[in-house]
Amino acid sequence: MYGIVDCDNCYVSCERVFRPDLVGKPVVVLSNNDGCVVARSNEAKRMGIKAGMPYFRLQEQFPDHKIAVFSSNYELYGELTARVVAIVRQEAPAYFRYSIDECFVYLDGMARAELKLWGERLHDRIERSVGVPVSVGLAPNKTLAKLASHFAKRYPGYRHCCLIDSEEKRVKALRLYPVGDVWGIGRRYAARLNAMGVQTAYDFATMSRERLNANFNNIVIQRTWAELNGDDCVPNEAMAMKKSICTSRSFNGMISDLDTLKIHVSNYAARCAEKLRQQHTVASVVGVFLNTNFFRDDLPQYWQFREVQLPTATSSSVTIVQSANSLLEEIYKPGYRYKKAGVIVMGIGPSSPIQLNLFDINAERFEKLKALDDVVDRINRVNGSETLILAAQQYRQKDAQGKADVFANAIRHDFRSKNPTTRWSDIIRLK
Repeated sequence: MYGIVDCDNCYVSCERVFRPDLVGKPVVVLSNNDGCVVARSNEAKRMGIKAGMPYFRLQEQFPDHKIAVFSSNYELYGELTARVVAIVRQEAPAYFRYSIDECFVYLDGMARAELKLWGERLHDRIERSVGVPVSVGLAPNKTLAKLASHFAKRYPGYRHCCLIDSEEKRVKALRLYPVGDVWGIGRRYAARLNAMGVQTAYDFATMSRERLNANFNNIVIQRTWAELNGDDCVPNEAMAMKKSICTSRSFNGMISDLDTLKIHVSNYAARCAEKLRQQHTVASVVGVFLNTNFFRDDLPQYWQFREVQLPTATSSSVTIVQSANSLLEEIYKPGYRYKKAGVIVMGIGPSSPIQLNLFDINAERFEKLKALDDVVDRINRVNGSETLILAAQQYRQKDAQGKADVFANAIRHDFRSKNPTTRWSDIIRLK
């Protein structure tokens, strides 16, 4: 029996941990650079606020509503969800973290009569200890467990835990579940299925294998179909193995000069390197893309992507940032107003052992960069993310009096909350 533990409205719930006055009130969390809505409380959803709504539209459409707005604070979310996972690790025989707010568990050997009670107790412990509500879905495979968590999240009668342990429950759940919401389907395949008259998960599961194979020559779709029919065939490694890591954001406004673009690209490249080190991997390919604002028909348009093979696979921030900026110089063209850039690292493999390239003979420098990253990561874990960063990651702006240049972060977050669990400067002070 599998389970999935899913944090309810994760980013909003994390913000409410230190703002209990916002419980029951509409809350939204914005994307990087405060561009658009990426997370909503249930109250905000009922108001009609959609995911992806630009922030300026939010102000226009709901001028008379008191909506709590927060910038994305991934340092806070990562810390609190890590506490959730720590409790799951204690309560489950085996677990697998799938994303920042989801964790699969494997409940081998547990009696079915105990499963529902186990899920309810897990929710109560996490909410009491961390303050973040979770929903638990339990089923014979991962896809059905994801489906069960949907019902646990939306129907209070389940007491935060839904168990699919019989054929009757499986069929009933599939009949009530839109095919576009099924894990592994995706928007593009959902549109194709809808055009074929397939509207629910049950419609999809009852397709014949011949019809499935004739229309979808895709291993993910076929696995999803099999799991909806009760099979267990999605391996952990299919979820865990990342073939690439991408960090990209739209800018706050548009940028024309190369130096400012380099600062943003340096931030993205350093974040990719940090992600590699967090999962103990290295990358052998670095890629950079750059594009203008395609919604501005009045402006000339440009898009370009380029990649480079590294002599030795690495997770070094210095090496990846240098490679990314070299690529940016190659693809940059003056005269355009750019809206978005991104860095992609590919060719990902384990960080140990690393095969040095025959022509990359500077092994001493390789070890020095690794030691540097270890020190920086350790300081940032203790004192808060971005306590130490590369000089290339900062840009200059005028101070309040406009007299002198000061260093500032390249990412806009005007509504960012504090980090009382990771930064001494933000620790809670009681009156």
